[in-house]
Amino acid sequence: MLIPITTVPGMREPVRSPRPGRSHNRRVSETNGTPDTPAGSTGPRPEPLRFFGTTWVDHDNGYTARRIAVSAGSLATAAASCLVLRFAYQGLQIADIGSFVTLLMVVMFAVCSALAFRHTWDGFTKRPDPDRQASLRGLLAIGFVGSLLAYFFRSLTEAPGEKLHREEYEAARKLHENRTTRRTGNPAKKRRRG
Repeated sequence: MLIPITTVPGMREPVRSPRPGRSHNRRVSETNGTPDTPAGSTGPRPEPLRFFGTTWVDHDNGYTARRIAVSAGSLATAAASCLVLRFAYQGLQIADIGSFVTLLMVVMFAVCSALAFRHTWDGFTKRPDPDRQASLRGLLAIGFVGSLLAYFFRSLTEAPGEKLHREEYEAARKLHENRTTRRTGNPAKKRRRG
């Protein structure tokens, strides 16, 4: 594959453009999606959370304010969404399409919201299966109120997903410490067993 070469004024050598579709050259860990630790660094880096970044690690840099904002924002968005759904329900009543269809729509939104709440809540404690997540995309879109309520209730106690990320981060740190302690010492000085 040919890589386009561009020149920058004032430079002697041309600058090679990166290959399309690649944003960096770091390997990505398969366990939690964070870039692997580069050589010479102090250990694994925590994976950032949506709305929180890496403030969940030490609960600093406005962590509490972010939790309050996420909690209030998700509750306000859920309330506004319920208001919009109420207008839609009134529209169905005005259209006089029948009580069965109206009941069917109400039950559909209630069931989808309950399933979305459960799926989102479970996603805070374990990584969801990507194939299942893709197959449930439509259901989660219909039950968006349930997902918003899950964010609200979870942010009352911690950053949504913090427990899962903390467990993975602590496990990665422990693994890193075990690897570095095994590598300490000069291997040339070790005795060979005969």
